[in-house]
Amino acid sequence: MQATDAPTRERAHMALAPDFGGMELLTADYWAHSFAPHVHDTFVVALIERGAERFRCGGAEWVAPAGSLVLINPGEVHSGERGCAEGWSYRAFYPAPAVLATLRAEIDDGSPAVPGFAQAVVTDPALFDLLRGLHARLHDAADPLLREGLWTAAFGALLRRHGQTRARPPQGDASAAVAKAQALLRERCAEALSLRDLADAVGLSPWHLNRAFRQKVGLPPHAWRNQWRLAQAKQRLRAGLAPAVVAAELGFADQAHFSRHFKRAFGVSPGRYPASR
Repeated sequence: MQATDAPTRERAHMALAPDFGGMELLTADYWAHSFAPHVHDTFVVALIERGAERFRCGGAEWVAPAGSLVLINPGEVHSGERGCAEGWSYRAFYPAPAVLATLRAEIDDGSPAVPGFAQAVVTDPALFDLLRGLHARLHDAADPLLREGLWTAAFGALLRRHGQTRARPPQGDASAAVAKAQALLRERCAEALSLRDLADAVGLSPWHLNRAFRQKVGLPPHAWRNQWRLAQAKQRLRAGLAPAVVAAELGFADQAHFSRHFKRAFGVSPGRYPASR
């Protein structure tokens, strides 16, 4: 089959779970689609239901076959493409770090600490079934007691079996400079800032800033800026703003430019991203 036939084999639907911090829920079938290297400010917990997904994460290449779980920590750069001829189908949760930290604290009877996952691909059939059932019920069950009970059972099992507390990274001069550059990119996201602009603002040479930024964040400054813009775009789309308005507010060249970046990162077009209700 030629790549031009791929759209008939692909679909993606995004929903929101407002009672779990606005957590996104993705259900998708992909064949020709390829995710460019990107990051999320949330966790990614994906269930491969058919085929296989190939991706890079943490400096390694992984293949997740049907029946496996993909576990990606916030801020980890990763890609995604089909890992076999038939492509892949999956369900995914995108819980915020604070949501899992609260659950972790409840399990450990301690203060909230953001957990993490050491392995990007794990096989755990019982947990897979728990999470798949939760994903389905979050789409159709309104009873908060039921929803919270299923959530606690499924994600509690995930954290107990595969989670660990993540240590804070050491801080230093370069970390402070990178954090300052990130803050500047957020504050002036619609402007065409240069690497020199950022370097002058944080007191490093452009070369040193670019190197430190990539080492500490996993992406160069321009790619990180685009990812931050896309995260802001999701909030604006949820609030009901039109894609053209969002593109202009966040400094994309035009709506087509915005749409290309959005779909490559999240698998759905801005026009199909759900508004909050």
